[in-house]
Amino acid sequence: MTEDEAIDLFCNYLLGVKNYSENTIKSYREDINDFKEFIHEEKMARDILSIRNDRAPNNFKSSLRYKKISISSIDRKLSSLRTFYKYLVKENIVTDNFFTNVETIKKEKRLPHVVKEPELVELFNSIDVKIPLGFRNYVILEVLYGCGLRVSELCDMQISDINFSDSTIKIHGKGNKERIAVLFSELARDLKHYIMYERLVLIKRSSDIENRTVFLNKNGTSLTPRGVRVILDSLIKNAGDTYHLTPHMLRHSFATSMLDHGADLRSVQELLGHENLSTTQIYTHVSIEKMKQQYQEAFPRAKKEK
Repeated sequence: MTEDEAIDLFCNYLLGVKNYSENTIKSYREDINDFKEFIHEEKMARDILSIRNDRAPNNFKSSLRYKKISISSIDRKLSSLRTFYKYLVKENIVTDNFFTNVETIKKEKRLPHVVKEPELVELFNSIDVKIPLGFRNYVILEVLYGCGLRVSELCDMQISDINFSDSTIKIHGKGNKERIAVLFSELARDLKHYIMYERLVLIKRSSDIENRTVFLNKNGTSLTPRGVRVILDSLIKNAGDTYHLTPHMLRHSFATSMLDHGADLRSVQELLGHENLSTTQIYTHVSIEKMKQQYQEAFPRAKKEK
């Protein structure tokens, strides 16, 4: 079998068995052909079916880095080739998948975007809480920022999940994992007021008066994640600000504020519902940046350098 026949066989498998789209199969073919071209140019083997160790795959990865190909593109090509050779091994066309041993390139973790506390204070103050939708929006902002919830968790929240006697909410997180969110006294008061008064105004606009979802839209039906994003956009616009605000930025801001004010990492992990502590640790980088800034502003000898 020639290498081109092997590539065709693999692409037919992706189309007929895996039901991949034409564009996806085209990307696989291009990635494999890039490796094929590299092997022939560098004379590292007779063809892509004849490589005998992971030197050729690793050299291919190095050549991509030398060409300054983006990390995500390199990882995609390595993934395509890993899948290609896995198929070839399964079909007894080659004996080894040497791309299994080729490590992907670790991406630098982006620091999460956060909203500074003064900006959030201004945003809260700009909301007209005298009307039902305004008070609802205020409480939504309070819950997203004050509890660090994902937008899906906010939208799925049921009245029965809230325990006002001990100021907690049962959160149904990713993978049906439950955790407890804590309500500070003002938030508990506002949330209870919303449910007892403003929510009743909204639910009357719907035919489904048995709906127990906490947050409702203007028509009295359950609020959706897209609806929450529209609300946040309108709050920013009405406040006269220009920055983009997302529910996840408020979650990031919650975590960063907790760490900045002395919370331990394990507690923040539990409150966010992170399975691994390493996921939570990215917020320590944000706090360290703030710590460095405060150090520069407060330490006498550091201030002299300015």
